[in-house]
Amino acid sequence: MSNLFIKIVLVISLFSVVTAPSCKHKKKTITTSEAKDTGTDTLNLKCKLDYKNSKALIRYMKENEFKFDWLYVKSNVNTIFENEDKTFDAKVRLKKDSIMLITIELLTIDFAKVLITKDSIKMVDYHNKKYFKGDFNYINDLLNADLDFNVIQSIIVGNSAEFKDEEDKLKPVTDRQNCCYMLSTERKRRLKRIEKGTEDLKKALQIITLNSDNFKIVKNEFSEPENNRSFTVEYSNFKERDSVFAPYNVNIDIRAQKKMNIKIEYVRIEINKPQKFVFNIPSKYTPIEIQKK
Repeated sequence: MSNLFIKIVLVISLFSVVTAPSCKHKKKTITTSEAKDTGTDTLNLKCKLDYKNSKALIRYMKENEFKFDWLYVKSNVNTIFENEDKTFDAKVRLKKDSIMLITIELLTIDFAKVLITKDSIKMVDYHNKKYFKGDFNYINDLLNADLDFNVIQSIIVGNSAEFKDEEDKLKPVTDRQNCCYMLSTERKRRLKRIEKGTEDLKKALQIITLNSDNFKIVKNEFSEPENNRSFTVEYSNFKERDSVFAPYNVNIDIRAQKKMNIKIEYVRIEINKPQKFVFNIPSKYTPIEIQKK
């Protein structure tokens, strides 16, 4: 098995299940037309937004964040990587702040599983009878990324874990042309490095775009201009099913040394139903040795 293939599986596993399920806000009534799509592409052109400072936008965003103890997501995924087009199914089982199991299926057969905790990442490849064990430090070096369990969990549920919640660090924008609100800031993990004097303050940024009606996140952008790297996820086709209000279409664009596009259609979302995390590495499977470049 090539290093490239393992990287693809890890990238798909960590990013392709991105979703933003969020419970219907009790204070707002969502009409049928609003529920069809609350993305920025369908916002009213005659927009009349009032200015809101960062404190207000943070409060509204937090009020509308997804709250859960357990999560199950099933999705159809299409990826384009190095001109190769692949389609498969992905399932995510998650216990908040604890453990996450991602299953990749091809033709209803388990192809690979990835088990993620705060301290470790394990993957089993059933097709080639191999396995991988590592941690986030290893994966971040391998993928040239800034990931941890909380970041992945928050991206999956459409929350804002990457924000440094200090008003003086956040910059609010009222975009009347596209009828949406925006917040931008430095990324938390990068900011820690900056505070230690190891990174330039302006290298890594995050911009979150909020729907002006319900303050749901409809676009989340991470960028490092100096390194020409970016990660953008856009949410659309919002629907309410089984008391869960969520975007059922997600488009992810990853631009780095290699480019990847991921399109996701959600088939099923369940919240607060305890999940089983079945993950076993057969004794005859051999370890995957990934050479870092």
